[in-house]
Amino acid sequence: MLDEIDLRFTYHPPKDGQPAKYEEIREEAKALARTIDSLCPESREKSLAMTKLDEFVMWANASIARRE
Repeated sequence: MLDEIDLRFTYHPPKDGQPAKYEEIREEAKALARTIDSLCPESREKSLAMTKLDEFVMWANASIARRE
């Protein structure tokens, strides 16, 4: 468990190729966010969908930073 704690709470500077992966994930999420924004009515559910999409980007990028 201590190794996992160190992994989660240590800064991971980008390695070669990682910034491009982060950007691709953000661009795909941005496209989906625009779709959600245009198709879904203003609502709690829409807000939650946007929040979950934001979380998706964060966790996907964290997986690259932490595990590659």
